[in-house]
Amino acid sequence: MWLRWMNSGMRVRHARMGAAMLAVAAVMAGCGGGGDDGPKGEPLDLTILHINDHHSTLDSASKTLQLSAGGAERSAVAVDAGGFPRVTSAMETLAKNSKNVLKLHAGDALTGSLYFNRAGKVGEADAALMNTVCFDAFTLGNHEFDKGDAGLKGFIDLLHQGSCKTPVLSANVKFGANSALNAAKAPGAVKASTVVERGGQKIGIVGLTIAQKTKASSSPDPDTTFEDETVAAQRAIDALRKDGINKIIVMSHIGYGYDQQVAQKLSGVDVVVGGDSHTLLGPDALKSIGVGTPGGAYPTRTTDKDGKPVCIVQAWEYAQVVGELKVSFDAHGDVSQCSGTPHVLIGNNYRIGGKDVSEEQRKAIDESVAASGFLRVTPAAAAAAQVLAPYKDRVATFKKTQSAFVPTELCSRRVPGGEGSVDYTRSSAACNAEGSVSVRGGDIQQLVAQAYLDEANAHYGGADISLQSGGGVRIPLNGVVTADQVIQVLPFGNMLFRLDITGKEVKSMLEDGLEAVYGVGGGTGPYPYTGGLRFDVNASAAFGQRASGIEVRDAKSGVWGALRDEQVYKLFVLSFNATGGDGYKTLAAVPAARRLDIGVLDADVFFNYIAKQQPDAATGLPALRRLPHALYSTKSFVGVNR
Repeated sequence: MWLRWMNSGMRVRHARMGAAMLAVAAVMAGCGGGGDDGPKGEPLDLTILHINDHHSTLDSASKTLQLSAGGAERSAVAVDAGGFPRVTSAMETLAKNSKNVLKLHAGDALTGSLYFNRAGKVGEADAALMNTVCFDAFTLGNHEFDKGDAGLKGFIDLLHQGSCKTPVLSANVKFGANSALNAAKAPGAVKASTVVERGGQKIGIVGLTIAQKTKASSSPDPDTTFEDETVAAQRAIDALRKDGINKIIVMSHIGYGYDQQVAQKLSGVDVVVGGDSHTLLGPDALKSIGVGTPGGAYPTRTTDKDGKPVCIVQAWEYAQVVGELKVSFDAHGDVSQCSGTPHVLIGNNYRIGGKDVSEEQRKAIDESVAASGFLRVTPAAAAAAQVLAPYKDRVATFKKTQSAFVPTELCSRRVPGGEGSVDYTRSSAACNAEGSVSVRGGDIQQLVAQAYLDEANAHYGGADISLQSGGGVRIPLNGVVTADQVIQVLPFGNMLFRLDITGKEVKSMLEDGLEAVYGVGGGTGPYPYTGGLRFDVNASAAFGQRASGIEVRDAKSGVWGALRDEQVYKLFVLSFNATGGDGYKTLAAVPAARRLDIGVLDADVFFNYIAKQQPDAATGLPALRRLPHALYSTKSFVGVNR
């Protein structure tokens, strides 16, 4: 078995182990129960069904896949995909096909859509839908702390209202003395591990929460701390092994790359069910069919500290995939085999070019779906859809509510420039008559960039500057504004990242955005609007020379100073731009060590910013006003020579 495992092509530290070392490792097999000297149990086949990072994404959404519809080439086929009722349905169906099943959620249930905090109590909708699955364990992600320890306590209470009582796990969190989740106040609310029994055998499940990221970019109580992930995991594993448990799953919310590092430092881990990095695992065909780009194999195989097999899985993001991992344990509790499928959940309401498909096309598409090996036509579970329905109604009602009052129109303009310039007609006649947008660009674009910066400093670990590309802000605002209009301002559902970038990279970022507008084949959308950063623009200059006079504002003193090439600045930016969207190549090249997925929805950040504004005397609504001109990112603008 060891030779078969090692010949499977896994990339591990022990890949060059000689025959003698392999023999020693084989003798040492029995990772949990003390080796061959301990009593043998029975082999066990286990099926693990899992999700992670659903981020309050409870509804399905349209997705376009490249599938065969009977023609010579693949067709762009639109399908309804994902959604929590489909997760429930897939879990139910897959569980019926296996004998020993675990259902696990590897964290970040919360934050990311209006269902999080606009459809009832914070996390109420998520808890209700999670209870339609009834998970065997749930580990805390960093976003579970977004509303502080008290907010997390409220979510756990909601999760435990029904009959499921899903164990909530994290071995490396230590709640402060004043925390609502301190063990003295909420005993057993969060545990390091839990033990389940399948096939007459005990299985230990350990939870882990990403430490530095949670403390730096979420909102745990000040005296709530997070221990080193490896140290805490090993302590929890050792405690389980002491009780004679030799099959151990680490359910971690620490990221795919870090999972591999930590697994290799642990003794006694068999399976890692991960989250946090939103990693899609599986075959290369996931990319060619249009699902997404896989970051590794499903499962990914490595070894632990003792050279014993470990299987690592993750199930992407946003309730789109249910992972199904099949694990075989031998009589010593060691993994002898693992395999599985990342089931991508879709409906069969196929459409091509906006039209329903023919029966002949449907048959061909069904065959293409089946041949993929990972696309799974899954109807929404009726009971889960019924649970979701009242929350959908609440979100719909929220969208109709009045959210703000705008006394003077917040003009929209993607790029500055006078009459006859590109994008000039986007602004209303009144805005163009003022002339301000021709000098500085759109008021609403600038306000959104400032909102990101202010909210980053209030809730998400701080930032020095922010970036919002002009085309990502879609409509102006004026008068009484509904929540639906706020969403229309930022309709794309982007999450926010924080990147650590040098002053040189800041300059390069601006030049990327300006090149994407004024270079060959450019469009208006990428124009950079920034909070805490301002600059002069000469659109007629060559690439690399269009932005000058770049200044950064000190948030505490309000003083502007020159951008320093070697200084590192914290940039709050949309996931779209952080990954290279709109031509921001410099941001796409920032290494993983300097980027943090904050994971909060752009529109929700804007809602929070709006709620903090001073109320309008007449309407009582928060008043959204234009920013002082000194805060606009474009200080001066020279258009393209014609």
